Amino acid sequence: MKPVAPGTVIFHRYRGYGVITSVNLTTGWVSARFGNEGRTLDLNLSSDQVQHADGEAILFRRAPPDRMPQARLMAMMRELHRAGYQRLYLYSWPKPSGLHWRWHLFTGPRNWMQRAWREGWYGSGADYTLNPVMGWGDAPGASAQELSSTLAKFDPQGLAQALGRDEDHTAWFDSICEALLPDYTFSLGWDHRDGPQPEGLPVIPVRRGVPEYAGPSLPWPPGWARLWSTARTDLVVRKTRAGVPSDADR
Repeated sequence: MKPVAPGTVIFHRYRGYGVITSVNLTTGWVSARFGNEGRTLDLNLSSDQVQHADGEAILFRRAPPDRMPQARLMAMMRELHRAGYQRLYLYSWPKPSGLHWRWHLFTGPRNWMQRAWREGWYGSGADYTLNPVMGWGDAPGASAQELSSTLAKFDPQGLAQALGRDEDHTAWFDSICEALLPDYTFSLGWDHRDGPQPEGLPVIPVRRGVPEYAGPSLPWPPGWARLWSTARTDLVVRKTRAGVPSDADR
């Protein structure tokens, strides 16, 4: 299915040609303006027989669009890794509500907890469902090659920091892409109310109608377990220095 986003030209059998002004890829409702009308019309993509301008039907339920951009970001990163930009990383984690997942691309040192933030290199599925773009001048539905090209034009200094080798992470990421794309993505966060860190990497579908992931358990990124064991040791040291007994003393 072609991408549906604000600015998409559509055709309605009773109203003629119009332009989408807002979209919600979670519910399938859009607002569109037809002709010179001042008001917008709310339409449901599943039942109101809306078509693209060329007559192609919009099959919202039969070919549901991605609700989050992480799978597209993974495909772009895979291409960039192969081109030598191996110091490019993706951090994905759920919002507290659990309804959407945030994403953050970062470069340079692979430090999952102290990541460099650059404008346009992060976002949320909550924003993507209303306007399915990353935010660096890309178009809805852009391919992996087009995404990497627009990112390079948007922030060449930032992307230049991804040049370099990180063979361990690149090999891990390539295996994750092979197992998950195009229907799934991974999360580096989990609901702590469900218990301790899962043994395998959490996997989530990127669109509705996709069955639960049934593949093999996937490993966490290289250095992830060591990161958390180091963080726990630092926490114990800080508690001891503050005069609070460490876990070993209790």
